[in-house]
Amino acid sequence: MIATSPSPTTIDKPQAMDLEAALQTALAQLSANLPRYATLFPDDTSRTNHYEPRRFEHYADGANTGWTTGFWTGMLWMAHELSGKTEFRDAALAQLPGYGERLAKRINIDHHDLGFLYMPSCVAAYRITGDEGARKMALDAADHLMQRYLPKAGIIQAWGDLSDPQQRGRIIIDCLMNLPLLHWAGGNERRSSYKAAAMTHALRSRDYLVRSDDSSFHTFHFDPQTGAPLRGSTAQGWSDDSCWARGQAWGIYGFALNHRYAPHLGLLQVAMRQADYFLRRLPADGIAYWDLAFDERSGEPWDSSASAIAACGLLELSDQLEEGEQRRRYRAAALHILDGLVRLCAAQPGDSNALLLHGVYSKPHGHGVDEANLWGDFFYLEALSRVARGTAGYW
Repeated sequence: MIATSPSPTTIDKPQAMDLEAALQTALAQLSANLPRYATLFPDDTSRTNHYEPRRFEHYADGANTGWTTGFWTGMLWMAHELSGKTEFRDAALAQLPGYGERLAKRINIDHHDLGFLYMPSCVAAYRITGDEGARKMALDAADHLMQRYLPKAGIIQAWGDLSDPQQRGRIIIDCLMNLPLLHWAGGNERRSSYKAAAMTHALRSRDYLVRSDDSSFHTFHFDPQTGAPLRGSTAQGWSDDSCWARGQAWGIYGFALNHRYAPHLGLLQVAMRQADYFLRRLPADGIAYWDLAFDERSGEPWDSSASAIAACGLLELSDQLEEGEQRRRYRAAALHILDGLVRLCAAQPGDSNALLLHGVYSKPHGHGVDEANLWGDFFYLEALSRVARGTAGYW
């Protein structure tokens, strides 16, 4: 179930009312999507601000494929818990068999994003309903993710077949958000080594994805046999040396989450450093440009999803800090970002079937530019839920 955040800082009443109204708008939007997407899945990103059923290779339109379907099922679980409506729960439950089928048939699962797929769908289902079948699927997903662990390098390979020389030994900052699946599964005695693997990967990420100025590489390459660090690079940022906004947001949230599971590693300090860098380069309206190299003069598009992820990360970070100035500062920054998202990026019913507009999937590839995307919608809903209702996420 959605947990209650510890002692959330009180927000002023007018702002709380505005965010509750935004939350109700988002829930109404999700309800309106159910007739079409109770069993089908929307695509990763919208087209002219409207989601269509996803298309992938030879699979039927709307099939459970790709790396983002968990965000859709996760939004249904959140909507059920927030509204109490059984229509959301029934739709989420109806989608679960597809996650089992993906594992059984190895449908598009040769990547590290199994946390994104199985935490908001199957782990959430187990926590909310006690469904043992959902628990088994999530544990099986963790087993598959561990197959990508390269012990000599101490990392989980991000993409591609493990024999692919172009991807062998490559990590990306997004993986920090997938490690909670291993931490969760590590509570099972047979999988106790999974938690150690997650911690080792998090430390390698700290040491090599985070630069000395607290910005981040999108990806980093290691020698898979020796673990020797080779080079940083980007896949979706402006350049290898710039700071991709969504990656920095993954770092804020990912390091904070891993601190929650392994506080002795001191990763909350890393999350704070990543947050401070992000906030120093955040425009006054709270909406990040797709790469933090850009500002208001650049003419470059926003990535609202980066701001939504960062808002959740800042709230998580704040919740883990002791009462004091730092805790208040990070929560205030999250509220400022969320206010900007509500005012400038929230979709209005009738104009779009998404929740959050002005996102970017990959600017270098010309994919999903100034469109909605499922992860942006998910983290926007999570941020609203955290602030308006005092909940926490499914991670």
